[in-house]
Amino acid sequence: MTDKKVWLITGAGRGLGVDIARAALAAGHAVVATGRDPGKVREAIGDHDDLLTTRLDVTRPEDARAAVEATLGRFGRMDVLVNNAGNFYAGFFEELSSEQVRSQIETLLFGPMNVTRAVLPTMRKQRSGLVLTVSSTAGIAGGMFCTAYAAAKFGIEGWVESLTPEIAPFGIRTMLVEPGFFRTELLTANSTTYARPAIDDYAERTRETVAAWSRMDGKQGGDPARLANAIIQLAGSDEPPARFAAGADAVQTLEAKANLLLRQADAHRKLSSSLAHDDA
Repeated sequence: MTDKKVWLITGAGRGLGVDIARAALAAGHAVVATGRDPGKVREAIGDHDDLLTTRLDVTRPEDARAAVEATLGRFGRMDVLVNNAGNFYAGFFEELSSEQVRSQIETLLFGPMNVTRAVLPTMRKQRSGLVLTVSSTAGIAGGMFCTAYAAAKFGIEGWVESLTPEIAPFGIRTMLVEPGFFRTELLTANSTTYARPAIDDYAERTRETVAAWSRMDGKQGGDPARLANAIIQLAGSDEPPARFAAGADAVQTLEAKANLLLRQADAHRKLSSSLAHDDA
């Protein structure tokens, strides 16, 4: 690949997607910025000679195929896919409806799958490319009020980890980005849907959690513009990392989970190791 690469970014109309698009353009790359409303995407990013905006609802495979066709029609190749589009259904599992859980997984897991499936034939033909997927620390360690979100993000982690050796022989790399708390729009009303309170046993914790997250909105420690620049830097390296813990809190989350898994593996080591057939 040349130094100037073609980036396709989903969810580029707000939040981190805008920052990634701006950083990629500033670094001299060409960008296909996508969203459900291309007009809002262009308004958010601004005009640029190397910018193409196009409609892409990640839950619609036909949109993904059309976005790839538009990319190839304008720039002739596809170098970096950024699976970034997302939303957040928050609440206790019993109060989240089955429709909300399915919608969460449809967007956060099947959405990136749809776009990646559309992109891979081009990258295989080129024998090069990077599939970069924005996951979350919620894909490493689950937490209260995040059952639907964590289910989707844990799915992302397993999918990308399994996809990696399938496409590596074609020169295609993968990279997972696991942000901690960044000052994006994830906790705003446009991105977060809270489960409707219906069960008294959860009512007090629901009020406390919603109030705490509402106070946090706009005050998160992470700077999305700095994260975007870090993503551009890592994507341009000879060996992009399989996982990038984004933020000091993300590093702590990964370390804590690794240590927890080691303790759990060791807790019943003798029993775990005694389950084979006698003739094995």
